[in-house]
Amino acid sequence: MTTQPDEHLRYPIGRFAKPSEYTSELFAQSINTIKTLPARLRAEVIKLTDAQLNTTYRPGGWTLKQVVHHLADSHMNALMRIKLALTEEHPSIKPYDEAGWANQIDYSLPVESSLKILEGIHQHMVALYESFDEAQWNRSFLHPERGVVYTIALSAAMYAWHSNHHLAHITETMKQWDK
Repeated sequence: MTTQPDEHLRYPIGRFAKPSEYTSELFAQSINTIKTLPARLRAEVIKLTDAQLNTTYRPGGWTLKQVVHHLADSHMNALMRIKLALTEEHPSIKPYDEAGWANQIDYSLPVESSLKILEGIHQHMVALYESFDEAQWNRSFLHPERGVVYTIALSAAMYAWHSNHHLAHITETMKQWDK
């Protein structure tokens, strides 16, 4: 497999790898990652200037500010997908245009607004995850554009990766200012 020149910039922690098995250790790790993201993210972005927040993490990529707002939007959708899977039998979820959302005027707001959203959303996600039994982890939803069935267990692992993936976009970009 040939790597693209900007592969590390696009995927600083590597691409998501679907777990081969779901264990209590994996659930605990995913929950902890999701639980701690808002504080870890805040600690990194709070010290950035507006100019730094408006820096792209790679050529043609989003600004760091857009990344923070995207995390709030994406994880807001994740919470809705979890609740749909818990309350409906194998629902088909509504995909959304991430790039289109990133170009909306609310992405020019200070990052504090999205940090607050993430704090609340992650509290809800963690409360749900920590209450699950095996049947609930196995509840699922269909992503109609991808034609993929996601269990809540898989989505928890994905959103834990997604949390670290975008946090790494920010921290890796910040390293260029330390030089």
